[in-house]
Amino acid sequence: MTGAAAPATVPLPNPDGTTRAYRPRTEPRAFATGDPLVSRTVFSAAHVVADPYADTHPDSPAAVDWDTTLAFRRHLWAHGLGVAEAMDTAQRGMGLDWAGAAELIRRSAAEARAVGGRIACGVGTDQLTGPAGLDAVRAAYEEQLGLVEETGSQAILMASRALAAAARTPDDYLELYAHLLRQASEPVVLHWLGPMFDPALEGYWGSADLDTATDTFLEVIAAHPDKVDGVKISLLDAGREVELRRRLPEGVRCYTGDDFHYPELIAGDERGFSHALLGIFDPLGPLAAEAVRVLDTGDTDGFRALLDPTVELSRHLFQAPTRFYKTGVVFLAWLAGHQDHFAMVGGLQSARSLPHLARAYELADGLGLFPDPQLAAARMTSLLAVYGVTR
Repeated sequence: MTGAAAPATVPLPNPDGTTRAYRPRTEPRAFATGDPLVSRTVFSAAHVVADPYADTHPDSPAAVDWDTTLAFRRHLWAHGLGVAEAMDTAQRGMGLDWAGAAELIRRSAAEARAVGGRIACGVGTDQLTGPAGLDAVRAAYEEQLGLVEETGSQAILMASRALAAAARTPDDYLELYAHLLRQASEPVVLHWLGPMFDPALEGYWGSADLDTATDTFLEVIAAHPDKVDGVKISLLDAGREVELRRRLPEGVRCYTGDDFHYPELIAGDERGFSHALLGIFDPLGPLAAEAVRVLDTGDTDGFRALLDPTVELSRHLFQAPTRFYKTGVVFLAWLAGHQDHFAMVGGLQSARSLPHLARAYELADGLGLFPDPQLAAARMTSLLAVYGVTR
């Protein structure tokens, strides 16, 4: 829709069925590209772009537009961000199966080598499609770890639905992760994804009590600190993350995955700070990079002034059911011109309501996230027309 006439106002729907006239931003906000960030290690978990012409259905293997998917990763690398590949933001377990994820990892790792971009890739057990014992879970992890390491990427050991189902005690987690860490050739990132992101992960680390689970998690790390680069915490609980961060062995980083409290966690306090591995940095990439460059100069207030206003959008995208945040992420990528359509693997574009998407557009436009505000307004108007919303 490049070149489409931009409307003076966009009729955004209200909950009572009426519409309000929203006047879009007219001038884009400029964000400079630049070198990798210095004071924090920052990864953006990145989405995949579906092939809208593929004749598929929700149970089909994912049909991916590889060229556009990789172009988006180059966009993130150009702003100095690392890419966290084949994570839940890429719809692992929600449209993208292991075969698709393996291809994504191979292609993205090759692209990272070509442009000098930093990449870390998710290692899970999603090739298991039914009930599995602990031996099968371990073998699945080993297969994926081997592939990621073959590509030269850093490994992120993701939480496993199959392990959550098979494990009976905390010792099952301790033994399996110890085995994987001994096998890893380079330090990995351990990923603790809370049940708000995936209900099948309830009780991970062997207990529904988070204090007990935290003790087990820390025991895994303490046994092999030389094999753990860091931990990614996605529990949406800032206080718990700070407490856990302070208990990590020296040299083990905390990567916040808290899409509700990331500015304060990245800024840190007198006792430390979190690095970042965030899904919200997919739509926020250029702005987030600019904020961290300000932090690189020691200007914490300037960093917060840039990043704090983005939290309202992030909380909106990640509202319950949190796992459907991916729909908003892809929607904003379409409005921003990173892809030519609003289609997702598995048909997940239907997972959020029109009022939800309309509010996401309004918040993102207010932040200046769209390189071409007129294009975003025209695309939003076209979507509203499909739903029967007119002036």
